[in-house]
Amino acid sequence: MHRFKDLEFWKKSRLFCSEIYAITSKFPESEKFGLTNQLKRASVSIPSNIAEVSSRQSNKDFSRFLQITLSSAYEVETQLLIASDLNFINHEELDSPLKSLESIITMTSKFKSTLN
Repeated sequence: MHRFKDLEFWKKSRLFCSEIYAITSKFPESEKFGLTNQLKRASVSIPSNIAEVSSRQSNKDFSRFLQITLSSAYEVETQLLIASDLNFINHEELDSPLKSLESIITMTSKFKSTLN
């Protein structure tokens, strides 16, 4: 069993959610139930999946949930790029969350590789 609160990639992913909420607060109101909602849900699922799996006993379960976590991270990346394509976020604003996400993905992937 792993203590999720001690995992650096969980800490970073939790902070990342705040970044996503701040970004999406500037999206058009018409996107409230569209891209805004999708981004928020996918970003929240990253630390949530890490926390959920921390109670599992097997490395196999942990690895599987971390794969789901990575899937959510790539989903967020795609949605951020779409938001940029739609001019909801400019290139300068896009840089910070993409760098944060890249760090989370790298750390999660490295940790996952130690479980095999």
